[in-house]
Amino acid sequence: MSDTPGSEDLPSFLGRFFANEIGAWRGEADLGRVFWVNGVLTSAVLMVLYATTIYLQQRIAEQLLLIVLAAYTIWIVVSIWRCAAPSETFWATLARYLTIFWALNSGLVLFFRELDLLAQFAGLSGPAGF
Repeated sequence: MSDTPGSEDLPSFLGRFFANEIGAWRGEADLGRVFWVNGVLTSAVLMVLYATTIYLQQRIAEQLLLIVLAAYTIWIVVSIWRCAAPSETFWATLARYLTIFWALNSGLVLFFRELDLLAQFAGLSGPAGF
């Protein structure tokens, strides 16, 4: 690490930058914030971005977003599950079940969109299977 003011090593910067996400992954964050902000709001933003790539027929961007969505899905499922673990309330249980169903739906959507993209890249179909 350098002694110049404002310099720091990358791991400590990333640790501070992603502190909330790391806390959620460990189950140390507030379930309500993780569910509504990191789960519902973030997934809505990602879906708008993804729908835009489909509309604009940006296949490379769509492929990259599929990878981001897959990683995000794993992270949010684990985060919500762990943040709900300390509580046996109705809301914590509901959050877990909703997250399971959301993950199953996301997995199927990601799988079939990936199949469609691979078919397009191979020249076997046009956009959206046409």
